[in-house]
Amino acid sequence: MFGLEALDLARMQFAFTISFHILFPAITIGLASYLAVLEGLWLKTHNDTYRDLYHFWSKIFAVNFGMGVVSGLVMAYQFGTNWSRFSDFAGSVTGPLLTYEVLTAFFLEAGFLGVMLFGWNKVGRKLHFFATVMVAIGTLISTFWILASNSWMQTPQGFEIVNGQVIPTDWLAVIFNPSFPYRLMHMATAAFVATAFFVGSSAAWHLLRGKDNPAIRTMLSMAMWMALIVAPIQAVIGDFHGLNTLEHQPAKIAAIEGHWENVGDEPTPLILFGWPDMKAEKTKFAVEIPYLGSLILTHSLDKQVPALKDFPPEDRPNSTIVFWSFRIMVGLGFLMIFTGLWSLWLRKRDRLYTSRPFLYLALWMGPSGLIAILAGWFTTEIGRQPWVVYGLMRTADASSNHSFMQMSITLVLFVVVYFALFGTGLGYMMRLVRKGPKIDEGKETNEGGPGQKRTPARPLSAADDDHADADHTTTKEI
Repeated sequence: MFGLEALDLARMQFAFTISFHILFPAITIGLASYLAVLEGLWLKTHNDTYRDLYHFWSKIFAVNFGMGVVSGLVMAYQFGTNWSRFSDFAGSVTGPLLTYEVLTAFFLEAGFLGVMLFGWNKVGRKLHFFATVMVAIGTLISTFWILASNSWMQTPQGFEIVNGQVIPTDWLAVIFNPSFPYRLMHMATAAFVATAFFVGSSAAWHLLRGKDNPAIRTMLSMAMWMALIVAPIQAVIGDFHGLNTLEHQPAKIAAIEGHWENVGDEPTPLILFGWPDMKAEKTKFAVEIPYLGSLILTHSLDKQVPALKDFPPEDRPNSTIVFWSFRIMVGLGFLMIFTGLWSLWLRKRDRLYTSRPFLYLALWMGPSGLIAILAGWFTTEIGRQPWVVYGLMRTADASSNHSFMQMSITLVLFVVVYFALFGTGLGYMMRLVRKGPKIDEGKETNEGGPGQKRTPARPLSAADDDHADADHTTTKEI
């Protein structure tokens, strides 16, 4: 049907499920660190604004964390169900790495998550802050092991093949493979940037609707400082990552650039836009800038970049897809840098919280970080094709022996269940965002916090917290 085979459906199913899943860990990583910063600032300054923001974002973090755990379990099962040949071939590497992630990261997060979410009035301030920091560190450790596993599939090192199976010979080489440092920094930074724009968009939404208070302003201010500082850093990391990819996966770079062949000794131009045609073996409607491809990718004006025709047709990634997914990621990156610079210009003129054009831009940039992560992930994974373990095992040899009908049914079921389940979860999370942080303006409150009397944090509740509502007063007092 539509020229698709069971292998194509298996790849589509994995791409669909991982696209859903990757969004939740990205926000979880960023929000965990954001919560640690908020609580640390509250402990240092005793400014109730940070405490109120902590309560607000901890609810959203809890919902997001739960959806990330559920969607992540599906990914693990798919290695055994749809990609059993890959698991048999490389399981001795990927299996232990994922196990280390569970033992060192997931257990750490799970151990302190309950204290973080429900221990606000039950433990001391320093212990509660320690729990929040441990959860934040746990998310980064999880990123470490997941990226180590994926990076090994991109640039495998530290192994030998015995009887058709990968046998690790040097675990340090396996973990710290050539692309791992760049992928780790790139993904972790992407998570922080995506969270910053998510938080900033939430603040802009409230400001545009006339809800202006210290908590909302603090949200926008912190988010824009993060965008101003981290978005340019991400661009630099991306440049180093590109140089590493050129060294170890030149076919991927050629596909990203839509670059088919070199002409004599001429430097490689940069194709800004065009349509790579895999059958015609050329990029149609190309808009080129001479020399710029060589300058960006080799940091020289005379070196050439490998071309797609340097590789056999069966070893070429799908340039049509990665050419545009890469440009979506880079385009959004430039928009993020522009947003950060505009925020600085407005901040100096005391208009950061009142400029409606800027607030609308910040609002619409809310999902930009997540979209950029997805675009980057597509570039990385599709650009690795036709290999599932680069240079060692082809994707066509990695899938289980399922029929087209079996894969069709399971793909449809995944789509229906995911949209129903996670659509509901995302809708609930956006309800929390629309409510905004709860503050007690004009009311006498005690200092609150861990070990103190105060309305307890309810991370899984979106109910109205307004104590002035007569219909709910009795219930809340009980």
